[in-house]
Amino acid sequence: MQISPEIEKLLDWYDLNHRKLPFRSTKDPYKIWISEIMLQQTQINTAVPYYNQWVKMYPTLSHVAKAKFSKLLKIWEGLGYYARCNNFHKSSKIVMDQYNGVIPQDYKKFISLPGVGEYTAAAVLSIAFDKKIPAIDGNVKRVMSRYLGIKNITPKNYNRIKNKLKSWISNQRPGDFNQAMMDLGSIICRSTKPICIKCPIKKSCKGYLNNSPEEYPLKLLKKKTPSVIVVVALIWRKNKFYIQKRKINSMLGGLWEFPGGRIRKGEFLPSALEKRVRDECGLEIIVNEKIGVIKHKYSHFSITMHGFNCQEKSKIEPVAKDHRWISSKQIDQFAFPKANHKLFSLIN
Repeated sequence: MQISPEIEKLLDWYDLNHRKLPFRSTKDPYKIWISEIMLQQTQINTAVPYYNQWVKMYPTLSHVAKAKFSKLLKIWEGLGYYARCNNFHKSSKIVMDQYNGVIPQDYKKFISLPGVGEYTAAAVLSIAFDKKIPAIDGNVKRVMSRYLGIKNITPKNYNRIKNKLKSWISNQRPGDFNQAMMDLGSIICRSTKPICIKCPIKKSCKGYLNNSPEEYPLKLLKKKTPSVIVVVALIWRKNKFYIQKRKINSMLGGLWEFPGGRIRKGEFLPSALEKRVRDECGLEIIVNEKIGVIKHKYSHFSITMHGFNCQEKSKIEPVAKDHRWISSKQIDQFAFPKANHKLFSLIN
């Protein structure tokens, strides 16, 4: 299949203007795969340092499969969406056990692995193995909605986008084609103030020809982000304080945290904290002075966290299975949510 003149222009543009990224200098499917997992819901500038540290510590998929999840989670700490790390660890073990350590090139086998969706499968297989599968992320959807003049990306219109990309992608440089489309959306066909004059495919773009690229696709109204109040306890036993591990399948699963929880508006913070700690870990505490208040935003909600210094009423073994008593010097040995790190800054 010959590459159309329009796509030749796109690839020529990509050769001259592509973003210089560490995972683009390799055909190693493992490194391409972990980069794509890290880039899910994450900006490139944020993900690159994590990628560099990860592949330095774990240069092969075998190293990942053999690693303790707690060690992997510590490297992932701060990157967010921690289920990605858990799923990648699970997938690495499956590849080692079921595929003799060789990442499958078959689409159905690869997409069946935990944490691998349609986009990730297409991106990895096209870039690493030159499979002719279009990868459609948010940037590509925006480029194609403008190119085809699609305002609403309904399932029917999504198929139009997919079919058009299938007609464009060829056996020659399918990985570069997918990355060119992504970079075009990131660098040129931006959500606001697109630089249409520099676009290599503008001559056939309906958004450009109509002089209205920003009208495609229609922007969804953003929902108001809910806010919750959280109260947590730093329970001291001499010079150590209590932490516990979140359940692996929960939000922030596998991370360590202070005991506590959400409270209702109007609740008296100290008594609410005593009850949360009693219910959560079986400890009876005395709530002392407030450490401080921090605010933190997650993807779908924000929190206001009130932290209190506390002490045990009596030495009772906590009911939480995974718990530790640690000193401030041991904080770096455990992976915590970002909100907890903000609270650490008030302790030290």
